[in-house]
Amino acid sequence: MTSLTVGWELAATPAGELARPPEDQALDWRPAQVPGTVALALQATGALADAGDLDDRDWWFRTRFETHPVREDEQVLLALEGVATVADVFLNGEPILHSDSMFAEHECDVGGRLSATNELAICCRALAPLLARRRRPRARWRTLLVAQPNLRFVRTMLLGRAPGFAPGPPVVGPYKPVRLERRRRFALHRVRVRARRNGEDASVSLRAQLRALGSGALPAQARVELSSGGSRASGPLMIRQAAEDAWELQGEVHVGRARTWWPHTHGDPALYEVTLSVAEEASEPSVFALGRVGFRTLEFSGDFEREGLQLRINGVSVFARGAVWTPGDLGQPCQSAAELRPVLEAAAGAGMNMLRIPGTACYESRAFYDLCDELGILVWQDFMFANLDYPEQDEEFMEAVRGEARALLNALGSRPSLSVLCGGSEVAQQVAMLGLDVALAHGPLFGELLPDLVTEAGVEAFYVPSAPWGGELPFRPDRGIANYYGVGGYRRPLEDARRAEVKFAAECLAFANVPDELTIDEIAGEEPLSVVDPRWKAGVPRDRGAGWDFDDIRDHYLRLLFELDPVELRAIDLERYLELSRVVSGEVMSEVFGEWRRGGSPCAGALVLWLRDLVPGAGWGVLDHAGRPKVALHHLRRVLAPVAVWSTNEGLGGIAIHIANDRPQPLRATLRVGLYRDLELRVGEASRDVELEGHSGWSGNVEALVGRFVDAAWAYRFGPPAQDLVVLSLEQEGGEGTELLSQSFRLPAGRPVDRESPARLGLSARWQPDKEGGARIVLSTRRFAYGVRVHVPGYAPADDAFSLEPGRERALALERRDNDAPQPPTGRLTALNLAGHVGIDRREDA
Repeated sequence: MTSLTVGWELAATPAGELARPPEDQALDWRPAQVPGTVALALQATGALADAGDLDDRDWWFRTRFETHPVREDEQVLLALEGVATVADVFLNGEPILHSDSMFAEHECDVGGRLSATNELAICCRALAPLLARRRRPRARWRTLLVAQPNLRFVRTMLLGRAPGFAPGPPVVGPYKPVRLERRRRFALHRVRVRARRNGEDASVSLRAQLRALGSGALPAQARVELSSGGSRASGPLMIRQAAEDAWELQGEVHVGRARTWWPHTHGDPALYEVTLSVAEEASEPSVFALGRVGFRTLEFSGDFEREGLQLRINGVSVFARGAVWTPGDLGQPCQSAAELRPVLEAAAGAGMNMLRIPGTACYESRAFYDLCDELGILVWQDFMFANLDYPEQDEEFMEAVRGEARALLNALGSRPSLSVLCGGSEVAQQVAMLGLDVALAHGPLFGELLPDLVTEAGVEAFYVPSAPWGGELPFRPDRGIANYYGVGGYRRPLEDARRAEVKFAAECLAFANVPDELTIDEIAGEEPLSVVDPRWKAGVPRDRGAGWDFDDIRDHYLRLLFELDPVELRAIDLERYLELSRVVSGEVMSEVFGEWRRGGSPCAGALVLWLRDLVPGAGWGVLDHAGRPKVALHHLRRVLAPVAVWSTNEGLGGIAIHIANDRPQPLRATLRVGLYRDLELRVGEASRDVELEGHSGWSGNVEALVGRFVDAAWAYRFGPPAQDLVVLSLEQEGGEGTELLSQSFRLPAGRPVDRESPARLGLSARWQPDKEGGARIVLSTRRFAYGVRVHVPGYAPADDAFSLEPGRERALALERRDNDAPQPPTGRLTALNLAGHVGIDRREDA
C-alpha cells in the first residue's frame, strides 16, 4: 500500500470553467497537503483571509507519482476515503470517478490505466451554484443552523457552514487519505466480522467474499485466528465457490475464558487481533489483517422513554460521561493516530468514557475508532444528519444514504467501543419547536431506513432516531434522551439540574470556556485584547439570530456564584475577570455532574458540548484548539474520576457525601471530613473506614459522620456559620504513606473572593525528587487556598485549578514535557484568594 501524501498542488478555477484537468501552467498552483483541504493549503501560504467563500470556485488538487508494472496476479486500486464534496477524479487525464458525497469511500481499479509516471487530479466542484439552484420538494421546516437550506440535498459537513458556532471555512478537498493499494493472488470483499460474548466464553463470526487475481489461484484452506497477548484461538472457515474465480468464506471461532472489553473507567479494554489466512495447495498462505475486536455485552433499559438510556456493560450499570467530539481543525478534520492520541488520552484522563460524533460533523478516521477501542472510550455515533428536512421521498437520495449507512455499519460493526447509533442531531427537536407534528421526524429516513439497516448489519448498539428524543415533546429533559441546557443556555439555577430529572443528556453544559494565557496571547498578538474585541468574539459561540452569546451565559453564572458584577469587573480588572471566568464554568459543570452522578439520581449519563475548540478562543471546548486543557477540564477530571468523593447540598438535609468506585477491584480507604471556621481553624473532624466492592458506590451525610448537628449546609441559619469550609478526603495507606485518592470542598458561606497576602495565606511549595526520575512538588497552606494554579515551564501538573485544605500537605506529580526544562523545576503558584504569587522552593526536600 502506498499513501499518496507528497507532491500535491492546489489551484482554483471559476465554477464550471474546466471539465478536465488544466493542461496549461498559467494557473496559480500552490503547495497542498493531502489528507487536507483547501483551507489548510491557503492558510499555509497566508492566503486564506483573502480567499472569500471557498464554495464559489472549483478547486483542483494534483500530484504525480511513479509506479512499477502491474503483475498478472495483481489488482491495483486507487482508494479515496473521503473527498469533500462534489468531486471528479482523473488519472492521466482520463475520468475515473464522480462523487457527490463527502461521506462516501471509493475504490477504483486502475491497474489498466497506470504508466511508469502518473498524474492524479481531483476537482472539488463549487457548491454555491448547486445550492442556489431551486430544488424539490420544498422543505416542510426551516432551521437557523445553516444559512443555505439547500444543504439538505447535499451530503456534506455542516460544521464550517453553521454561522453561529462554526462559520468556516468549509471543508473542501480530499480530507481523508488517498492511497494506491496492490492486492496479490486474492482480494477480499464484503468482510463482516462480529464478536459476541456469552459469560466467560466468546466467539467471532466471519463472512467474506474472496476473488482470485490471475489464473490458477485456488483456495484450498482458510482459517481465522484471534490473538491477545500470549493467548491464541483459531478455526477453519467453510469455502463455497460462488463463481469461476470467486468464493464465499464463512465460519466462527470460539474463545474459552475470553478476556473482557470494558470502558476504561470500569476495567481493562482487552482487545483481540483478527487475521485471516488463505492458502493454496503447496504455497505460502495469503494473510489479511482484519483489525481488532473486543468481547463485551451491551444492554439497555427496557422502558427507554421513562428511564432514558441506561447502559449496562457486561452486566454492570455504567454512568456514561464525556463530551461531543469535534474535528481538531476544519482545515484537517480527520487527523492521524499520532495527532489524535493525546486528545483522546486527555479525554480518558479526565474520567470521560464516551464521546459523541454529532450529525453536524463527519465520520471519523479509522485511527479514531482504533484508539477508542484501545483506550476504552465508548462511541456514540450519529449518522450525518442535523436539523434539516431531508428529501426522504427522493429515491436517488435515499439510495445514496443506504450505501453510506451500510459502509459505516460495516466499518464499525465489530468495534467494542460502538454503543449508540443515532439518526441525527436535533431533527425531531427542530420539528417540535416549530409547532409541527414530531412524527415528521420519524418517517422513511429515521423511522424505517436507518433502523432497518442497523438490524440488517447485526450491530450490537442502541439506535435512537434523533437526539433529543422521547416523550410527547422530544426536548423535555425528564424523558428519553435530552439536550439539557437548563443550567447553561437557559440560565436556570443550579438546582434545576435535579428538578429537571434528566435521564440522559446527549448534549449539555455549553459554556464559553475561557482558555489559559497562552491561547489568549496567540489571539492578541502584539495588540491588546479585550473580551469585546472582534478577535475575541470570533471564538465565542452564539445562537444565530440571538441578541446574546455564550460569554453572556458565563457572566450570568459568574454573578450567581461570586456575587460580582461581571461588566464592572472586566472594566476595572480584566485579568481578575478572566481568572474568575475560567473557574465559573468548571465549578458549574462539577456541581451538575455531581448531582447527576450521585446514587439517587435518575441520570445515567451526560455529554458536555463539546470536547475541543475549532478555533482559538473561549469556545465550548474544555480543551482549547491546540488540545491544551482549560480550567473546566480540571474540575471535570475530579468529579468524573473512576474513584471519587464529592458532595451535594441538600439544604435542610445538610451536606450529602457520595463515593464512587467504578473500578473492578474492591476499594478499601478512609473517608475523612474536616470542618473549618474562618477558612483556617479546624472545628470538627471525623473519619470512617470505607469498603466498597468493585463497580459500586456509597452515600452518607456529614452530620451523621461527625455525630452531631452542626448545620453543615448553613441552611437553618440560627446564627453565623459554625463552619465556612467542609473538606471531604478519600485517603488510602500505601508504601510511601497516606495517598490522597480524591478530595472535594464545599463552602456553605460562599466562595472567598478577597485576595490575601502570601504571608497571611501561607501558601508554599517545595520540590521533592521522584524515585523514577520525575518531579513532584509538595504544597501546603495555613489558610484555605482556593483555585490554586501551578505554573512550571516545561512541566504539566497531574492536577491543576484545585484547592488546598488548611494545615495539610499535598504532593503533586509533574510530568516533564520539555527535555530542556530544568530539574529541579522552577515556577510559581497562584490562587484565586492570593494577591500575587509564590515561588516554588527549589531546594531538595530531604
